[in-house]
Amino acid sequence: MAIQNPPVSQTRSFTAVFMIEMWERFGFYGMQVLMVTFLMKKLGFVDTRANLVWGAAAALIYATPAIGGWVGDKLLGTRRTMLIGATVLAIGYGILWIPPETLGLTDGGSGLMALLNPANLTYFALGVIVVGNGFFKPNAGNLVRKIYEGDDTKIDSAFTIYYMAVNIGSMISMTATPWIRDVVGKRYGDSVGWHTAFGVCAIGLLLGLVNYLFMRRALRHIGSPADDLPMNMRRALPVFGAAFLLIFVVAFILHSEAVAKVCVYAAGLIILGVFAHLIRSSRPSERAGLIAALVLTVQTIFFFIFYSQMATSLNLFAQHNVDLSFNVFGAHLFNWIPEQYQNLNAIWIVVLSPVLVFAYNTLGRLGKDPSIALKFALGFAAVAVGFFMYGVGASAAVAGQVSSWTMVWGYGWYSLGELLVSGLGLAMIARYVPSRMGGFMMGAYYVAVGLSQYLGSIVANYAHIPDNITDPVQSLTIYVSLFNKLGFVGIACVLIALAMLPLMNKLSASHSDAASHPTPLPAVRSEEFNTP
Repeated sequence: MAIQNPPVSQTRSFTAVFMIEMWERFGFYGMQVLMVTFLMKKLGFVDTRANLVWGAAAALIYATPAIGGWVGDKLLGTRRTMLIGATVLAIGYGILWIPPETLGLTDGGSGLMALLNPANLTYFALGVIVVGNGFFKPNAGNLVRKIYEGDDTKIDSAFTIYYMAVNIGSMISMTATPWIRDVVGKRYGDSVGWHTAFGVCAIGLLLGLVNYLFMRRALRHIGSPADDLPMNMRRALPVFGAAFLLIFVVAFILHSEAVAKVCVYAAGLIILGVFAHLIRSSRPSERAGLIAALVLTVQTIFFFIFYSQMATSLNLFAQHNVDLSFNVFGAHLFNWIPEQYQNLNAIWIVVLSPVLVFAYNTLGRLGKDPSIALKFALGFAAVAVGFFMYGVGASAAVAGQVSSWTMVWGYGWYSLGELLVSGLGLAMIARYVPSRMGGFMMGAYYVAVGLSQYLGSIVANYAHIPDNITDPVQSLTIYVSLFNKLGFVGIACVLIALAMLPLMNKLSASHSDAASHPTPLPAVRSEEFNTP
């Protein structure tokens, strides 16, 4: 009789994915927290160009998982594609690790050396990261789905814990990489400091891959049918060729603001075209749901415009107008590096997630759990309060510097809004869009989220600080003007969400089976929209 391997527990399989996801997010957020200021301080970009480059990169980072999930399911295998993605990401961060001057690359020169300047090398690295994220992100989430497939009682809890991996990885890296940059930079030079910080992101991915190597048996039985077959090179080679070509396409888009804008407008037209096609081909009874999905998609675009301010305008606000000292009743506690304030988002998510879960469960037992549409409205209200907090802090600013605690409370409200909105839009679309249209709708949704990242960078540029302004009092006025405008836009989103409540309640009543299930636990990072 053949000896069978003992069954692998769901917990062990889940842990294998959890760990590689944690390290992948460690690398991504460690890079994101530095990128805009790197583009400005090391490559000499003005704030408007740095915001747009990162906005275009973020848009592509959000859009490519729509393709990567299909590649994993249909061509290469979910598990295999996830590993390819992690490896490609490690290479992308590894390219950022190399100081250009060690390769003899400068902004001068001609011919090939002019093409291989530090800016183009950075664009190329971001292209590699875009491709790696497209392979990794959807397939890691799909593996968690497959581990708990058919077990509805565990799937919500599993994804909540999975999202915690995002926060653990991001909290550590967003604290560590700015600190490493400063410490190493003081001892070995500014350039070495920056690139060592990016190198830590690459090391994080390598640690994740090594850990997966030791735990791979726990996932041997999990994946898509293609995972159980040898690599089909007739399928794989075209995928790899297209991915390699996409790296250069991304680098070209990032290099040219005009091309990036054309891509954004094209993406907007694609979204409208998809919705027009879906509504035209739908049955009369399905149209109300599709119209609601369109409105929710627009609302989600606005939310991600708010969200994208974290790496752009809020980051630069911390550079110019925040007193970096945390004080309590006049006693100094510690100082933060400007980029580290982005970490407040993850910290608040960890603090607020269990509070909201408890509130949802308690209200659910009483039969008073708010509808998803009402949570949308409450979420936008919280986001609006968060942005108004910066204006409140400015009223007590000293020499153009607001207290660090202003950032804490602003991010707190902002993060509460994220928890109320994030993930729920996708859940609503999945609930009300007919399953036969689900693939089109999800693809359009991903493109819409990517589109909003670029739009967010355009919005951030309304707080452009001209070179001739060095007085923090003047820059404070510019930033607060933008944040107050965003607060009023948040109020407008609240009014739209409230206006949609009757339609959403009608849809909920017509989907009694879906409404009878408990509301899923809230997502804890907006950018994990593709994994609930």
